[in-house]
Amino acid sequence: MNETRDKPADPDENPGKLNPLQVVGSVLAAGLGVQSSKNRERDFKQGRPVVFITAGIIFTLLFIGTVAFVVQMVVRSAGH
Repeated sequence: MNETRDKPADPDENPGKLNPLQVVGSVLAAGLGVQSSKNRERDFKQGRPVVFITAGIIFTLLFIGTVAFVVQMVVRSAGH
């Protein structure tokens, strides 16, 4: 019997490319400062820098936009 068929597939142990959910999770965790060393090592071994740079830029723009929106809403509500 082949032992690799009996084991459940663990995406963290897959030596291939990272899936989009793993990239998003890593970028969010890194952006919030809670990235685990295990995931960081996985990202450096399996990930492509351009994917993380692009996801990081998108995360940063969304974060800034969200903060600006919340501040704008608070300022408008304080004016009434």
